Amino acid sequence: MTAKRPRPIRSGKGRVDLDEAIYAEISRAILHGQLQAGTKLPEHKLAELFDVSRERIRKVLHRLAAERRLEVIPNRGTFVPRPSGDDVRVIYQAHRVFEAGIIELLVRTMDDSIMARLDAHLAAERDAARRGDRAESVRLSGAFHLLLVDALGNSELSRFSRELLSRSSVMVSVYEPAQSSVCAVDEHGALVDALRQRDLTKALALSREHYDHIEQRLKLDQAVPRHQDFAAVFRPVAASERRSRNR
Repeated sequence: MTAKRPRPIRSGKGRVDLDEAIYAEISRAILHGQLQAGTKLPEHKLAELFDVSRERIRKVLHRLAAERRLEVIPNRGTFVPRPSGDDVRVIYQAHRVFEAGIIELLVRTMDDSIMARLDAHLAAERDAARRGDRAESVRLSGAFHLLLVDALGNSELSRFSRELLSRSSVMVSVYEPAQSSVCAVDEHGALVDALRQRDLTKALALSREHYDHIEQRLKLDQAVPRHQDFAAVFRPVAASERRSRNR
């Protein structure tokens, strides 16, 4: 599968903010699975590739760490998370238990407007799968579960769901084979059909099986990478930035 390249990073008045562009590019690489679990992200190398200061890179990396997409280890640096088997088990157990409660409430309050939003979202997921856009598929897969909880209108439930997804989305990004990302679309579709029928028993079973399948698809036996070719991941964007500055 060929990864989509983002638009060139540009700086200056009237152009895309450079911090946001670097943030988006590193996020894209994580979601596409181009940065392996356990990879260290050296500030000096990224600063050179993006042709910016180390302080600017540090700011972006700390933002991603605050979102739990990266991990900062004191006196060692910033790394792509490498969740353990226990980490995965705990997070997906929480997902199963939490979403069961959401579905029980949602079946009672389901209406046409909620169904319309879910149907539109499924269409977007299927389109991303057809295009082979793994990063968008991972993002939309998480957003599907946010749609379910947000439909309840409970800000505390929505906040907790986002905290769980911030951790599990990284697990999927670094441990799930790229070709497996499309599997979630059909599973989401089956769950929506059960909700449409207000079949609580079926919806609960499908939700539980969905999280079971995600957990089973994660390949946790990856070796810690000794070398990551950052130039292959980032250089085309860095080169575009340098060309734009020289114009």
